[in-house]
Amino acid sequence: MFVTTFQGLPISALALAYPALNLPTPLMSAIGQVSIGAFFLLFPSGRLVPRWMAVFLLLLILQTVSSLFPLTSPFNANTWPAWLTGLLDVVSYAAIIFSQVYRYRRVSTPLQRQQTKWVVFGIITVAAGFIVFGLLFAVFFPEVNQPDSPYSLLQNVYPLLTLLLPLSIGIAVLRYRLYDIDILINRTLVYGTLTASLALVYFGLVIGLESLVRLFTGQVSQTPVVIVASTLAIAALFQPLRRSIQIIIDRRFYRRKYDAARTLAAFSATLRNEVDLHQLCEHLVAVVQETMQPAHVSLWLCSPQKRQVQEEEPPLSRGGGDFHG
Repeated sequence: MFVTTFQGLPISALALAYPALNLPTPLMSAIGQVSIGAFFLLFPSGRLVPRWMAVFLLLLILQTVSSLFPLTSPFNANTWPAWLTGLLDVVSYAAIIFSQVYRYRRVSTPLQRQQTKWVVFGIITVAAGFIVFGLLFAVFFPEVNQPDSPYSLLQNVYPLLTLLLPLSIGIAVLRYRLYDIDILINRTLVYGTLTASLALVYFGLVIGLESLVRLFTGQVSQTPVVIVASTLAIAALFQPLRRSIQIIIDRRFYRRKYDAARTLAAFSATLRNEVDLHQLCEHLVAVVQETMQPAHVSLWLCSPQKRQVQEEEPPLSRGGGDFHG
C-alpha cells in the first residue's frame, strides 16, 4: 500500500480519468496509511508493546478515516484547526518511536533486535539519501530539477532509494544473514563519515590553495597544481583517517566488541609467555567471562593419566551394547 499512499500523483490521476474511482482511491490511500502506522506499532512480533499502544493505534485509525468524510463535514480532519492536526501527528509519531524503543530495550529477543536494526537501517538510509541528493541537485546540479533537462532522469534515484524500505523489511522478515547488519552499519558509519570528512577537507584545501595562489601570483583561475596537491593530500589522509574513525566508532557504538577484541589481544600476548597451567586456566576463565559474559563459567581438564587409560581401553570394554564413540 506504500506507493498508493505516499506517491499520490498516479492514483489521483487515475481518479481524474475515471470518476467512478473517486471513492475507492481515497479508501485505498486511507488503508495504506493505517497499514503503515500499524506496521511500525506491531513490528517485528505482531503484538502491541506495551499493550496500551492500542489507544494510539485507534487514534491513528480514527484520524485517517476522518479524511474520508466530505470536506463540508465537521468530522473531516482537513476542517480541524492546524494546531490540532499537527498535535495529533506529533503524538502518533512519538508513540511509534516510543513503542519501538521500549520493545527493543525491554521485550525483543536477539533475533527481533536484528530485524529491527534492518528496518531502521533502511529508513535512515532512505531519509539520508533524500537529504543528500536533494542538496546535491539543489546546490551543485540545479539543472536536474528542470523538466526539459536531459539530466532530469537522475531524479529516478528517489524511487530507487525508496525501494530500500521494502527490501530491508523483506530481509528482516525472511531472517537471512540478519547478523551481518552489524557489520553493514559499522561500515556505513565509517565510510559515510570518512567520505564526508574527506570531501570537506578536499574543498577546504582547494579553496585555501586557490586563495594562496591568487595572493602570490594574482591568478584567479583554478590551477592544475591545486587539484593535484589536494588529491595527493586526500590520498595520504585516507588510511590514517579511516583507522581513526573506525576506532572512534568502535569505542562509541561497539564498546563491548571493542573491549572484547582488546581483551583477546592481551590474552594472546599472555598465552605466549605463561607456563603455569593453573595461572593459564585462571586467565582463560577470566577472558571468557569478560568477553562473552555467560551466566556461569567452568573449566574441566582431563588429567594425562586418565586420558592415557581411556586411549588404551578397547572400545567394547566400556559397557555393553554398541559403542558410538
